[in-house]
Amino acid sequence: MLVGVDSTKFPGAASHDAGWLLEQAKREGLDGVFFRSVLELSPTLDRGQMLEVANHAASMGLRIEAGVGKVNPFSTPEMPAIRALGGGDYRQAMVRTIEAAAQAGIHDLWTALCNYQFDLAPRGIFAFDRFRTDVDWPEQLDATTTFLRALAPVLRDHGSRLNIETHEEITSFELVRIVEAVGPDVLGITFDTANVAVRGEEPVAAALRAAPYVRATHVRDMALLETSEGLARFLLPVGEGVIDWPALLGTLPDKTPDGREVMLSIEGILRGRGEMAIPYRDPRWLEGHPDLVGAELETLIGYAKSSRSPDLDTLRGPVVEGEPLDFIRRSAAALRRHLAAGRHAA
Repeated sequence: MLVGVDSTKFPGAASHDAGWLLEQAKREGLDGVFFRSVLELSPTLDRGQMLEVANHAASMGLRIEAGVGKVNPFSTPEMPAIRALGGGDYRQAMVRTIEAAAQAGIHDLWTALCNYQFDLAPRGIFAFDRFRTDVDWPEQLDATTTFLRALAPVLRDHGSRLNIETHEEITSFELVRIVEAVGPDVLGITFDTANVAVRGEEPVAAALRAAPYVRATHVRDMALLETSEGLARFLLPVGEGVIDWPALLGTLPDKTPDGREVMLSIEGILRGRGEMAIPYRDPRWLEGHPDLVGAELETLIGYAKSSRSPDLDTLRGPVVEGEPLDFIRRSAAALRRHLAAGRHAA
């Protein structure tokens, strides 16, 4: 497995170009960069610019991965930069990004369904698009599946896949059903190690469900703390939280079926530590998770009760100078240790 980094959480990346981030990744001893959007390679999808970035990465022995727009039609209004590429036609915009990425040699593409509404965080479940009041979740899942089927022909034409993230709004159960409904030849899974807990799933158990379709990852550890509503999840460097990393890494595939090494992309922190609520005491939350496995939720609660993580006030406090880069470095070192130990044990 390779160890890389997420562009959106690398300090300074937002004010520099893709080439700068590749240089930083190489300096940190990482194996690659996951760019959250292909627009980070070229804002206009210029083939020459994208190839230049791809060639620059190859010259340094780095993997590059990239993402496209969201695939839930009810979330596309929040993606104006993508929509503009299609002149207002969102499907055409997605087709353009898929084609441009393929021309640059990028065929595994990240995507997700929704966004987290940070301004609604004080309102509990309503910060998650899963609990929107204007459209219910099953309708959103159906619309997403229909949209993905509409993209399937262009994905097949270019030998590409959309790897949908276990984002904070969707369960691994639902995601596996979408992949199987549309086809694993055009869809895969980007497994986020810390998001699944937000849906009441124990990370190793969720990884076991997703593993047949995992082609990419976002990795970070987590703290779970008890609150009056249930639990709160915070992000920590790999190896410093509750996740069983030997078990998790042993569950995730180290290569895709076509022989491509899976990259562990470290998604760190910038301004906060990613607090998200798991309000299992709210009956609406429980009703909204028909696939919930009670034993997994109990395991998460147990993690919180036995937690040795910093307290709520500390985790909710400001990120200090140097912490984002330190998060990446500590995570990379921990992943290298676990991977080396796994190879030695084998």
